[in-house]
Amino acid sequence: MLQEEITLTVQDEEQAQIQAAFEQLMHAFKTPLSPADEQIMHDAFDLARNAHSEQRRKSGEPYIFHPIKVARICVEELGLGPTAAACALMHDVVEDTSIKLHAIRELFGDRVARIVEGLTKLDEMKDKESPQAENISKVLKAMLFDVRVVLIKMADRLHNLRTISSMTPSKQLKIAAETSTIYAPLAHRLGLNTVKTEFQDICLKISHPDEYHDIAEQLAQTKRARKAYIDAFTEPLQKALKELDIEARITGRPKSIYSIWNKIRTKNVPFEDIYDLFAIRIIVKTPPGAEERLLCWHIYMIVTDQYKPIPERLKDWVTNPKANGYESLHTTVIGPEGRYVEVQIRSERMDEIAERGFAAHWKYKGAMTLSNRANTFDNWLAQVRETLETSDSASAVEFLADFQSELFAEGVHVFTPQGDMKVLPDGATALDFAFNIHSDVGCTCQAVKVNNRLVPIGYLLQNGDQVQVITNKNQKPSEDWLKIVKSSKAKTRIRVALKEEKRKQAELGKEILERKLKGYRVGVEENVDMLAKHFGYPNRLEFLSAISLEQVDFTGLKRFKADGNKLALIEVPRPAETSESIAIAPDAPAKSRAKTVDRTPQIIINDESGMYHAYTFATCCNPVQGDPIFAYLTTNQGVKIHRATCPNADYLLANFSYRVLKAGWGNTVKSEFLANLLVTGIDIGPGVINQLTNCISALGLNIRSFSISADGGYFEGKIALIVSNTDQLHRTMLVLKGFEWVSNVLRVE
Repeated sequence: MLQEEITLTVQDEEQAQIQAAFEQLMHAFKTPLSPADEQIMHDAFDLARNAHSEQRRKSGEPYIFHPIKVARICVEELGLGPTAAACALMHDVVEDTSIKLHAIRELFGDRVARIVEGLTKLDEMKDKESPQAENISKVLKAMLFDVRVVLIKMADRLHNLRTISSMTPSKQLKIAAETSTIYAPLAHRLGLNTVKTEFQDICLKISHPDEYHDIAEQLAQTKRARKAYIDAFTEPLQKALKELDIEARITGRPKSIYSIWNKIRTKNVPFEDIYDLFAIRIIVKTPPGAEERLLCWHIYMIVTDQYKPIPERLKDWVTNPKANGYESLHTTVIGPEGRYVEVQIRSERMDEIAERGFAAHWKYKGAMTLSNRANTFDNWLAQVRETLETSDSASAVEFLADFQSELFAEGVHVFTPQGDMKVLPDGATALDFAFNIHSDVGCTCQAVKVNNRLVPIGYLLQNGDQVQVITNKNQKPSEDWLKIVKSSKAKTRIRVALKEEKRKQAELGKEILERKLKGYRVGVEENVDMLAKHFGYPNRLEFLSAISLEQVDFTGLKRFKADGNKLALIEVPRPAETSESIAIAPDAPAKSRAKTVDRTPQIIINDESGMYHAYTFATCCNPVQGDPIFAYLTTNQGVKIHRATCPNADYLLANFSYRVLKAGWGNTVKSEFLANLLVTGIDIGPGVINQLTNCISALGLNIRSFSISADGGYFEGKIALIVSNTDQLHRTMLVLKGFEWVSNVLRVE
């Protein structure tokens, strides 16, 4: 009886907390809701609460808290309205409960139902090459119907990351990889700067925890000094703005941990040598009817009157906004104590679009009459639509890879002979331009003129180029073209053309194979897939196409015999010594056998040490005993063990998570692993090599390879070491950093 009362009390308390969370959501709207919108919110909440009533999250809390918090992110952080919030409340209902989509359509109408459908993961994904890629493709297609689909998806992913600590480490790595490769670039393209930054910081905390905490700690230690410097820097600017009666607010905040980590990694410098750890932002309030751009340039002159600017660091995204709608003036000046300071100048409208991106864009769309900038997102959506429409023949992984390549690209502006401007991704070639004009123009492109000069079709386009395409109806795309183009549209169209050509070749190859199999009295359809696999081709299309191109050696057919309407391989007895040659001799001493086994590091995969006993270590990242690792089940090379921080980890975890297995180190025997170090510092002369090698030898380590180069008083040394575990590796790095003339020691791939 007492137990029942306690249970009821807990349930009542939870229901009160759920109701309170919903009330907080309702108060998050900045403007009062209409009675109709308020009713939609209550109906959506009631449906979601009842549907999820028996479900709980990994943390143990009632599941309904998740959709409520996703809806709050949509309202408070993305600026979305009640329709999006209602859809967010119901975003997991169809996927995780017995509620069907037609019920939502009857209650809320077709638009809400289609948004919820776009947010629902696809069923029956086990046979797909990459479930994640298939689902993201589905979201993007739904986004073309209503952009709120992808914005709600961003809010969903953001809340999942904020509460990811309840997940297992292996699951965290998979989610972080998918976020880094897909969601963060997509947030960037949508202009959701705040969301993108949080994505990147949380993913860094998961994938590189040591580096993350190290930077966070150093930022905390320098916080007081940083604030004092910002105050000293902004004081004369505040005074000048006040004298000119310009209403603006100045903020200074540190750069994200991810951006600092990325700079440390790409520029190969320690934390102490990064000067622009923070950015000063000047946000001006523009009077009604004022020209924002002129006011931004006016403030730029005020800043440069106070501090000396670095001309090559001026970035004018006010005149030419980024492809994601971002507008701002960026400059770097030399502040007090000779330190570099980045200054960003923008209006309040620009700032809201910079932080909220797509959502804020729609708010200001009707008011932007001074220019055609309101079309920024419309143009991008049109490009996404065209890519999706032409990508039916591409696999979801291929489509997503192409799409990702354009997400971070800012764009290059070029012109047709008639003066029409075309925006292509950074790194786009003349051949990309041809496909941008029209698919048929691209497929028949024979030559290209840039600025009236004949150039290769792989010519990298520059801003301001005028491009003319010369076509030939007999021209056809080739496999090499895929290496030349950058844009997803061009890649997709080339693949379509190549597959069409391959189909024609396959028809001819099928006729040839029929003649070859006539003597066996067996059919092609019953045997083609088996033969394709036997001859080493991934599918029948590739196999039949290779036959037509005379690339298949049919002498191998002699190893087959007819068995009914199918071919069967004639078994050849294997030499007895083959199996013995790979085994330890039976009379070998027990000590010798034990030593051989003991020196092999044991990897426990999916909590079972014996299930996957045949594995190899990936050479792309060279795991060392003690590294966080995962196992990847390849298609033809067995199980590969990768470091969690492997350069390929994000791609594998994001696109092929169903092949990724949990892995951990078992026994801690003394084994040998390869680790690569990059040592940089001041060139003190001939003693550098001697001191480095003597230091490593004193630690009892073997050097596999060593190379060093020096220029202008700076040296860079690459050392491959044989180590037993990460403790030994980290100790070695610490000792090497102890030399005064060594500036940095990094482990590299």
